[in-house]
Amino acid sequence: MKKIIKNYWLLFTVTAIIIAADQFTKAIIRNNIPFGTSWMPLDWLAPYFRFVHWRNTGAAFGFFQGGGLIFGILAFFVTGFIIYYYPQIPKDQKLMRVAMAMQMGGALGNLIDRLRGDTGFLSGAVLDFISVGDFAVFNIADSSITIGVGLLILSMWVADRKEKTKNETTEGENSDGTKIVDSET
Repeated sequence: MKKIIKNYWLLFTVTAIIIAADQFTKAIIRNNIPFGTSWMPLDWLAPYFRFVHWRNTGAAFGFFQGGGLIFGILAFFVTGFIIYYYPQIPKDQKLMRVAMAMQMGGALGNLIDRLRGDTGFLSGAVLDFISVGDFAVFNIADSSITIGVGLLILSMWVADRKEKTKNETTEGENSDGTKIVDSET
């Protein structure tokens, strides 16, 4: 049990925080803004930012409308993959671990909506509420998935750079770490 907690504590902690924040903010919108209407906290923000009560039956940011069931099933597979793969990520790659947790938290946050559904059980709809300019309406879970993917790409790039630097510094050394001396100079 200690091994499981040690391997997964960061994953489950970050995932739980994201799900809680996502569901809490969606409950506020559900209870205070009627469907299809919007609220602007500050009038001068009106052209740039507002909260809306909207349903999305597609992927993040409104892509692939009507695919709620497919994205619900996909969320199960993504979660299973992350739980399986997570312990294989080296412990020193915290950025990659956080990225995976953010993706899992976002996937599960939206999955809860798809299963419960504002328009009925298993409706496949997700509540979106953040509207910025002319960009698609989104929620905390969508943001978490997007930031998680960005962090995953960044962490892979950082790991690749470290590996290249390590390989460059080990060139010219014997297997025991001693320098190879070119006798022609």
